[in-house]
Amino acid sequence: MNRRTLLKQLGAVVVAAPLARAWGETARPARLRLGYQKGSIALVLAKEHRLLERAYPQLALDWLEFPAGPQMLEALNLGRLDVASTGDLPPLFAQAAGADLVYIGAEPAKPRAETLLVPVGSPLHSVAELKGKRIGLQKGSSSHNLVLRLLQREGLAFSDIQPVYLAPADANAAFSQGSLDAWAIWAPYSALVLHQGQARLLADGTGLGLNGPLYTARRDYARAHGAFLNELLAQLSQAEALTRSDREGSLDILVRVMGLDRQVVADYLDHRPPSPIGPITPEILAAQQRSADLFVSNGLLPRKVEVKAALI
Repeated sequence: MNRRTLLKQLGAVVVAAPLARAWGETARPARLRLGYQKGSIALVLAKEHRLLERAYPQLALDWLEFPAGPQMLEALNLGRLDVASTGDLPPLFAQAAGADLVYIGAEPAKPRAETLLVPVGSPLHSVAELKGKRIGLQKGSSSHNLVLRLLQREGLAFSDIQPVYLAPADANAAFSQGSLDAWAIWAPYSALVLHQGQARLLADGTGLGLNGPLYTARRDYARAHGAFLNELLAQLSQAEALTRSDREGSLDILVRVMGLDRQVVADYLDHRPPSPIGPITPEILAAQQRSADLFVSNGLLPRKVEVKAALI
């Protein structure tokens, strides 16, 4: 798709408010510090197409890349970030740490993107066999939630395994070196090691009731610029839709940004549902609360978290 056609297509999309809450008249911000990861499809495409820069030419826009959600929400908690896109669990850890954030939107769940891998020659063939094993994961991430939910389903506690808390790049190195019995990681990292023949899928998030990616903002920013946030999420949904209307062009961008083989990224997109950003529903809040309560009961969160407190 050429650039003129792309811009015409984007311009023809009506910007709709994805949030259930009706925001009042609020001011346009002078600045937006927006957190993303390499796997954040909507944000990566919006950034590479300069969609937000064209929509808001007067906006001072900072794109800030993070290796995972916990690091991103730590920056938000410290006032260094305005809006973040993470997995389901980082907001709960941020709330427990006292971050004054609010949920502003959600993508559909992607259970197959949350994976638990073992080395290709591993003797392990079930989650039940992980008792006493070393499992690499990013603490406070969606992978942390995946592991705990899988263990719960097998009647095991988190204390039954040996968690090794590592950021994705470090966990990848440890997994490749044989230092881990299993690795809990999200796509596209998982797609890469599976494609390279280094790993075998032991389990994924199917049937666990996990939420998809969540969008959060600093509470004071959301209160001051709520109507703008509606527009922002609708713009990001337009960018995400390019994975279907301009698949090859989107692949070109994602391959370059992610630094992955084209077939790996293509497989990632093919197993990913359409993901417009929608409202925070009662079902999403209930799933978040179940996760929060589960982590508290396992001693993995320092205090009880009331998820609904992160709403305006």
